[in-house]
Amino acid sequence: MDRDGPAGAARAVPTARRRRRATAGHLVRSAASAALLTTLYYLAPLDRGFDPVTVLLLVVGLAVFGGLVAWQAAAISRAQYPRLRAVEALATAVPLFLVLFSASYFLLAAQAPQSFSEPLNRTDALYFTVTVFATVGFGDIVPTTQTGRALTTLQMVADLIVVGVVAKVLFGAVRIGIRRRTGDGPEPGPER
Repeated sequence: MDRDGPAGAARAVPTARRRRRATAGHLVRSAASAALLTTLYYLAPLDRGFDPVTVLLLVVGLAVFGGLVAWQAAAISRAQYPRLRAVEALATAVPLFLVLFSASYFLLAAQAPQSFSEPLNRTDALYFTVTVFATVGFGDIVPTTQTGRALTTLQMVADLIVVGVVAKVLFGAVRIGIRRRTGDGPEPGPER
């Protein structure tokens, strides 16, 4: 009875209000995460050279990235608003991925300026990283040494993994979260 009357409408308002608040919260956290990671990239003391320790730190950073994605996927599947949580996950994971490679390019260019077609500051390194990630091709900055090309190739392969596998994992977690919330039953087996 109440569902069709004013009482039902009154109950719907808090739900819509709660959804708007949740959306705003997720969007603010998403923007804050991306801004924080970018700020940390610009403030980080990147004064060491590009050496085996740098490569090890990149590998560790990529492992942290993988762990973050796995943790985010689990959080998405349990979230009240899985789609919003997925946006937040991407807004944290992708900038982390990009600044890891940007820092590596910056360190390589600082130690061996001939590694790229022009000197790289932090903004140039970030620009180059995003150019490679977005697959728009090389323009004004290109790797010119074997190390620069190897690092760029590593990023290209990792980009494919991020775009393919990570996106599939996060969107799969959204599907699970929506099914869990709506009670449509267990997640079906692997898609074929």
